[in-house]
Amino acid sequence: MPYSNRAQTGFENKIAELIAADLGIPLSYYWFPQSMGFVRTTLSARRCDLVVGISAANELLLNTNPYYSSAFALVYPADAGHKPASLSDPKLKDAKLRIGLIAGTPPTSLLLENDLMEQVASYHLVVDTRVDSPSEQIVKDLLAGKLDVAVLWGPIAGYLNKRHDSRLKVAPLVADHSEKHRMIYRITMGVRPNEIKWKRQLNRFIRKNRDKLDALLREYGVPLVAER
Repeated sequence: MPYSNRAQTGFENKIAELIAADLGIPLSYYWFPQSMGFVRTTLSARRCDLVVGISAANELLLNTNPYYSSAFALVYPADAGHKPASLSDPKLKDAKLRIGLIAGTPPTSLLLENDLMEQVASYHLVVDTRVDSPSEQIVKDLLAGKLDVAVLWGPIAGYLNKRHDSRLKVAPLVADHSEKHRMIYRITMGVRPNEIKWKRQLNRFIRKNRDKLDALLREYGVPLVAER
């Protein structure tokens, strides 16, 4: 969560339901961890026909037009005295704030550049998400005072914040985005490389249902970033 689960309560489940209803096609799921071999085992093996959410930078499949853009975000208690605006904010280093980070995520390079790694508590990136959630543990540690600030992918941070009664501030790192340090990502749907007609059908769906998609994403707390 917030993407998908077997109870079909994630926002990608809800989007899949919208697509099926709009196009009048049946909906079923094939489950596989989004790790090495993901595209080969799912789309390429024809076990499924659509990946509902995948980065526009993925070259192993054919991307639709993006249906949302979001960013990595700074997360800290809403009542905290410190309110850093970016990973370049001197407050982070001057106050020696304890920073939670999922290891290996894109903000790591920016933390290194700003000489902040000594203040970082690192959490695992690759886990079995059926039983473990490093992002949720980071949020719990923030609220327990074990961390002062964290850096999380925006959709996950926003969703967890809603689950914790909006006790956190989620600040997208738009000021830190650059060609060197990508903090903003466009999210598309993915189909097989030769399925142009299917891609166009999905692009029409995205265009026609833009307002519904935005409302659904906001319902799950996803911080949306304008592509401009």
